[in-house]
Amino acid sequence: MKSPISHRHRAARILPRREKGLVLFIALIVLVAMSLAGVALMRSVDTGTIVAGNMAFKQAAIMVADRGTQEATRWLQTNSAGPTLQTTNEGQGYFSSRPVAEPDWFLADSWAQSVALNGGAPDASGNVVRYVIHRMCTLPDTPYNGAVAGVANQCALYYAASAAASGGSMAVGAPQFIGTPQLYYRITTRVEGPRNTVSVIQTSVLVGI
Repeated sequence: MKSPISHRHRAARILPRREKGLVLFIALIVLVAMSLAGVALMRSVDTGTIVAGNMAFKQAAIMVADRGTQEATRWLQTNSAGPTLQTTNEGQGYFSSRPVAEPDWFLADSWAQSVALNGGAPDASGNVVRYVIHRMCTLPDTPYNGAVAGVANQCALYYAASAAASGGSMAVGAPQFIGTPQLYYRITTRVEGPRNTVSVIQTSVLVGI
């Protein structure tokens, strides 16, 4: 017959084996959780890097749009003398009236009659710049003060008041001479950049009649 002391020693040998198996199971669960957290962190960092890169490309495209605005402004200044700006010239991306319905400038179909800088080839940064010009009038191919079928052409004009008053007087309240009106023209520039970046900028300029 075995003594009670031998039973106690046997129980003492069995219990540590059960505790080691439980610790291993908990350790595996912790390792899996840490692995999932690491993968989630890596994906979050990658997403943040992509978003930051896209924002940088977007900002660069906005800055490049100034080239299209400057080129369109030079064309307006060159052709401001004479009746050239009274007539639509789609080959030069010029329209003598504003759109009846504002197009979606982010759609490529809206730029069929635009002017592309550098022949439409991307620049060193991979940007393609296009522009169109609209005279801010209601009637096309009509002088700013003209009419068609009894309907007057309405244009956005700016009248600069002369600094000199009647008789050369600069007195307060003296009548002011109205100078030659200037017409508003709207330049819309589109930049297509890397990673399908598209930026559209609109600028209003004044040109003397």
